Amino acid sequence: MASTFRFHQYQVVGRANPKSEEDVPKVYRMKLWSTDEVRAKSKFWYFLRKLKKVKKSHGQILSINEIFEKKPTTIKNFGLWIRHQSRSGYHNMYKEYRDVTLNGAVEQMYSEMASRHRVRFSCIQIIKTATIPVSLCKRVSTTQFHDSKIKFPLTYRLIRPSSRKLKTTYKAKRPTTFI
Repeated sequence: MASTFRFHQYQVVGRANPKSEEDVPKVYRMKLWSTDEVRAKSKFWYFLRKLKKVKKSHGQILSINEIFEKKPTTIKNFGLWIRHQSRSGYHNMYKEYRDVTLNGAVEQMYSEMASRHRVRFSCIQIIKTATIPVSLCKRVSTTQFHDSKIKFPLTYRLIRPSSRKLKTTYKAKRPTTFI
């Protein structure tokens, strides 16, 4: 599958610099979405500064690596718990998406939040993600695809000529495309 996503999932591990009073500082690990490693590191320090009072100038990154999907060909239901900043304050949300990869679901979420709520990438914080079984799905947009006998209407039918001999450049009447 040769699809490329704008956002990639990174695991960033870092800690504060060792001091004389604390030889082995606590190690922190975060999974975040970003376009590249540099922005993932920046986001890591942003959250660590807010959560644990550790700044980039007094800290170090131990490792950073991209996380890939184990089965990128099977379709799954993903639940995303997010927090976003709007003009009126902060809001918590739960979103469900159906996709083959978590990166695809996150991409859908960013696109939907930008279109429906006018919330940009920088104002969205992903709190938690999970693969959800069919029985626990809540949103109609995902449960409508769980039917095994689902049918999609053929809204535009254009009858093609059966052989090259019957193909003409100009027709005597317009084709009937509706069903």
